[in-house]
Amino acid sequence: MSGVNLSNVGHLKKKPGAHNPKPFTAFRVAFFSIAVLLFASRSLAQSSESILPGPKPADAPDEWKQFIGEYGLPSYAHHFFVFERNGEFLLARASGGEARLQRVSANDFTDSAVILPRTNNPPLHKDSNGGIGLQVGGIAILKNFYPSQGGLLQGIPPTHSIDELRQAALRADSPSEKGDFNKPDLVELAPLDPAIHLDIRYATANDFLGVPVYTQARAFLQRPAAEALLRALQKLKPLGYGLLIHDGYRPWYVTKIFWDATPPEGKIFVADPAQGSRHNRGCAVDLTLYDLKTGQPIEMTGGYDEMSPRSFPNYPGGTSLQRWHRDLLRRAMESEGFTVYEAEWWHFDYKDWREYGILNIPFEKLGIGSAAK
Repeated sequence: MSGVNLSNVGHLKKKPGAHNPKPFTAFRVAFFSIAVLLFASRSLAQSSESILPGPKPADAPDEWKQFIGEYGLPSYAHHFFVFERNGEFLLARASGGEARLQRVSANDFTDSAVILPRTNNPPLHKDSNGGIGLQVGGIAILKNFYPSQGGLLQGIPPTHSIDELRQAALRADSPSEKGDFNKPDLVELAPLDPAIHLDIRYATANDFLGVPVYTQARAFLQRPAAEALLRALQKLKPLGYGLLIHDGYRPWYVTKIFWDATPPEGKIFVADPAQGSRHNRGCAVDLTLYDLKTGQPIEMTGGYDEMSPRSFPNYPGGTSLQRWHRDLLRRAMESEGFTVYEAEWWHFDYKDWREYGILNIPFEKLGIGSAAK
């Protein structure tokens, strides 16, 4: 399932009785071989370049980054966000309108247009205690800090112990579906290519419940989806990126654990087990990019599983480089038949997900590198 390389081809063998080629013929063979390699390299480069969302932008200055973010709740009348675009530091109202920010001092910026009611203080300010806020008509609106900032999620305390919920979920029956579904053919992702790395959050305490739910840190997809994922990876590798997988196939009983563990006010963020999810069908993957040279995850506009506006795939905030990387991931995945989920930049559904039924096979029953068929 990996791409062809010279080590796969082996030595060319002559037919019995064939003569050695003349020097000129040998030159032609060598020239042709080089031409084929150059053409293949060019085709690969074109394939990679075709997913680029424009020229790669420079990163925003560090002095701006601490201020970049949202100010005021979305439901609040005064809701603003500070962001970088094309090398400019900007302030915008969520309802529309923006202005350029200009530095007054190391901790103060002012807007270049009257987007905020004027006060005696610069609108954007960091105080001596490190608090960051906007001055709007003499009122300070503090910057919103989301739980995923710093790479850690703030867990929602489960309604019951995970062990109790797991036992109950394993005893429950998954939804009965009508239809002629494809036979399941799950493939484990990690062995497919060394450039596929895993960060299976639900096998750790760094998930939205704050406790491990998966019993094994593994990721699977239905074979056609896994092959498409691998093709997307081959387009990203020449650009210097690998894929970091957060989740793939999810047994149905885990979806029921998520539902039962989440308080009523939070159920809007989890899938209803009565309907199942595309993860249960083995056709959804949660992932991001990482740098092949450093092995470090690429910084996106928001964190994985973050319940905030920054999770939307078209969120206009952050930096140009964050949005460029987010869009690069999307273009690579969509070029191979995946569709991004409208509320999560990291979640992609494979085009044939409707052709597969809900599965409830625990990871422990799936073989290494393959799966039950």
